[in-house]
Amino acid sequence: MMHMTFYWGKRVTILFDSWKTDSWIGYIISLLACLLFSVFYQYMEDRRLKFKLLSLNDTKNSSSSGGDGGGGGGVTSPLLYSKSGGGKWSASRFAGAIMFGVNSAIGYFLMLAIMSFNGGVFIAVVLGLAVGYLVFRSGGDGGELLVADNPCACA
Repeated sequence: MMHMTFYWGKRVTILFDSWKTDSWIGYIISLLACLLFSVFYQYMEDRRLKFKLLSLNDTKNSSSSGGDGGGGGGVTSPLLYSKSGGGKWSASRFAGAIMFGVNSAIGYFLMLAIMSFNGGVFIAVVLGLAVGYLVFRSGGDGGELLVADNPCACA
C-alpha cells in the first residue's frame, strides 16, 4: 500500500515498481541518485537559461546594428524583447524548446520522486536542488537578474 503521509524508513518505491529499496545500502544509493538528479536539474536549467540569453543577445545584436542609444548600460526588461529576428522556427528556438522539454521532464520526475512521501527522498531532492543552485545558478555573472520568464515556482 502506498503511503499518503511522510514516513521515515528504508523501504521505498521511487518512480517505478522496479526501483524499490529493501536494505540500507540500496536506500542510501537511491538517495544519492535523487540528490545527483536534482543537481543535474539545476545544471540543465542553468544551461538552458544561458543558451536562451545567448540567443536573445544574438537576436538583439542582429536586429540593431548600433548601440543601445540610451546609455543605460544595455539593461533592458525581458518583457520588452522583440520577438522579431531569427524567424519563428529558427534552430536556436527549436533547441531551446527541446532543452525546456527535457528540463520539464526532469522536474516532473523529481516531483514524482518526492510523492513517494519518504522523508529521506524529500530531503535528498531539496538538498540536491539547493546544492545545484549554489554551484550552477548563484554565480556572480548577473544571470539571476536577467531571467524572469520561468512560471515554475520551484525553479
